[in-house]
Amino acid sequence: MRSLIRLTFLAAALAAAPAAAQKLGARTATPDQVLSQLGSGLTDEAIARDVAAAEAHPLGTLANPVRVGGPAGERAYLARLRCADGSAPAIGPSTAAGIGAFGSLANRYRLDCGPRAPGAVDVVFDMYHDGHVETRAPAGLTLAAG
Repeated sequence: MRSLIRLTFLAAALAAAPAAAQKLGARTATPDQVLSQLGSGLTDEAIARDVAAAEAHPLGTLANPVRVGGPAGERAYLARLRCADGSAPAIGPSTAAGIGAFGSLANRYRLDCGPRAPGAVDVVFDMYHDGHVETRAPAGLTLAAG
């Protein structure tokens, strides 16, 4: 009986070894790779059509979310946003905004410039665009050099 318990424990430890070798939380594939593995990958032409259609709407809305690469891309973009007077807005927590123009779940952040223009605004992000770096700011805001 003890041998069976030891054998079971050894088998479990060996099975867990490859997973333990990988850093917890490390990205194993880009969002595009994951989507293509699931059969939901889009062609470059389809993405270009979606981007062109979204451009008809204000940047930072659900119809035209700011495209960034992952949570790090959201944070980097938010760090560069400035109120009309050049000061950094207060940034609220991320909330789910719904399905955006590109077919993925979008995140919304409340930015508050206080009494300075543009006041309090919501900015919507689609973080499933690895490699894309947005160079424009939503209406009323500017982007600091970065």
